[in-house]
Amino acid sequence: MMCDVMPTINEDGAGDDDSHGSNEDSNIEQLMVNMLDERDKLIDQLRDVQEQLDDANHRVKESGKEVESLLKQLDSSTSQVR
Repeated sequence: MMCDVMPTINEDGAGDDDSHGSNEDSNIEQLMVNMLDERDKLIDQLRDVQEQLDDANHRVKESGKEVESLLKQLDSSTSQVR
């Protein structure tokens, strides 16, 4: 049977560098802020693309209706000629 060995933790605080820890915290905080900003930009882009897709779908439906109307007119015109 095998056990996992955990790293030792200094309880006396020796070897801790507070300025290094503080710097790491600010770097992590800045990274998180950057990630949230990027997320917000992506969400905005997603909304824009969804709106464009909705507009395109609406135009496709309108074009389909126009095609149907033109086909009816063509059928009506060709039936009169016969």
